Amino acid sequence: MGLFAMICSLVSCNAQNQGFESLSVEDYAKAIEDTAVVRLDVRTAEEFAAGHIANAINIDVMQGDFEIKAKDTLPKGKTIAVNCRSGKRSKRAAAILVKNGFKVIELDAGYNDWVNAGKPVTK
Repeated sequence: MGLFAMICSLVSCNAQNQGFESLSVEDYAKAIEDTAVVRLDVRTAEEFAAGHIANAINIDVMQGDFEIKAKDTLPKGKTIAVNCRSGKRSKRAAAILVKNGFKVIELDAGYNDWVNAGKPVTK
């Protein structure tokens, strides 16, 4: 039982150990109310065009030039709020951004969770 609790705590803290924080929809929504926070959607251009969180920049994390585009596009002095469809790609992108000196938060369960919570989207 003790080993199980330890493993669970390690898994739940994994994102924080990587240098970024994974947020619930409500906490993410509060965080991006700050206009200084840069919103980054790391899904494909097609997914982004179908609907996204307002004022987001789209850089596809699955493209080989993601890291270069991110470094060239995103401001280092601001918090970057990352989202994808379900939370997997955003964690990958967040780790890359942290490695490059960015301060990052990410939407833990992704855009799908955002939509399911009834949060606003734009096309």
